[in-house]
Amino acid sequence: MTFAQSSPSALTVDLYELTMMQAYHLNGVEGLSTFDLFVRRLPAGRDFLLVAGLAIVLERIEELRFSASDLEYLESLGQFRGDFLDRLEHLRFSGDVAAVPEGTVAFAGEPILRVTAPIIEAQFLETVIMNLIHLQTLIASKAARVVLAADGRGLVDFGLRRTHGTESGLYGARASRIAGFDATSNVEAGNRFGIPVAGTMAHSYVQALDDEAEAFRSFVEIYPETVLLVDTYDTMRGVDRVIKLADELGDDFRVRAIRLDSGDLLALAAETREKLDAAGLERVQIFASGNLDEFGVRELVQTGAPIDSFGIGTRLGTSEDAPNLDIVYKLAQLDDRPLLKLSTDKGTLPGIKQVWRERDGDGVPVKDTLGLADEDLPGVPLLKTVMEGGRRLPGWNEGLDTARDRAAAELRRLPAAMRSLETGFDPYPVMVSERLRALRDELASKA
Repeated sequence: MTFAQSSPSALTVDLYELTMMQAYHLNGVEGLSTFDLFVRRLPAGRDFLLVAGLAIVLERIEELRFSASDLEYLESLGQFRGDFLDRLEHLRFSGDVAAVPEGTVAFAGEPILRVTAPIIEAQFLETVIMNLIHLQTLIASKAARVVLAADGRGLVDFGLRRTHGTESGLYGARASRIAGFDATSNVEAGNRFGIPVAGTMAHSYVQALDDEAEAFRSFVEIYPETVLLVDTYDTMRGVDRVIKLADELGDDFRVRAIRLDSGDLLALAAETREKLDAAGLERVQIFASGNLDEFGVRELVQTGAPIDSFGIGTRLGTSEDAPNLDIVYKLAQLDDRPLLKLSTDKGTLPGIKQVWRERDGDGVPVKDTLGLADEDLPGVPLLKTVMEGGRRLPGWNEGLDTARDRAAAELRRLPAAMRSLETGFDPYPVMVSERLRALRDELASKA
């Protein structure tokens, strides 16, 4: 038996989706529903989201099928009737999807994806949509903060080894690329998504060859334009050995950078830069890693550390300071009947909605307004129709570079306070239109 699979099966779903779907089926509930995906509130210290994951969601929606073995397993549970299982065998998504394009900045309370489909189909998608958008938006939002902190310096995703599963590492690399990272150490992410791959060497190679200078020499013979890791024993002695190797090889020395992975990175980078420059190795760059996040990067950049690029691993791949988003997928309308939820701290807004964004003359966003989709409100609507009749529309098979370019433009136009990563300022204004507010109050009064 093998437990590996090329893509998740239709059983990658919470049980209650299936039990509700059967209940809809048995009770004749077949209406056209609209569900909204949104984040209720931002994590502490976060000011915005960078949306990611849409392309993966659309691909997954198109591919979802119940296999014969899936149906056999469901039958074995003893909870599902034969006529319902027959329906699952032929289930295909036939609805529409509107979404905020990947690489767009968004805020709490705003729908970032909207599904309109027969309720059985729309209900079925809840788990998979939440899972895929949650992870990639979480990591993209963290990565965007690192990009802002790096202020143009190179960034490589090193997160795979400590992410919560290999799929998290794969999609985390994708999300980081959208946010502005230059490369990833994750080879499968390079293969699957066309992301540039990058890597250096591990301490184990230096240890295995016993002599550090010989380790550098032998590695460079195989990979002339590599990055050499210099802190296995003594960092400055390692730098001296790189300089000696450069002197030995002369014009054949093509090492691109040295890597600092521990210790006082500011002091070590300054001393390393001084040594390299004195040896005429100004072109050799300094790459730094080691438990870095946006705050560590920002401190190094602001204190003038002569570091050209950073490798960001665990704290990015796990979004350590904010490991989850309060993301939800809620029913907003069934046929022509707008619906809402009044639960304490978990209320929702009814109806089919749109978000309009207003910007100032420099393109900086100043206000978002959440209203009913048929309203005509100031600003540019954010939700775009990306799928109709269960198929992606032309133009919505966009490549990763398109989303990356969009994210770069969005981050450049963030309000200055958000770009600084500081906290304590007024949150970005997300307003509710008068019509939507009136509809909510009317339905609440009848509940």
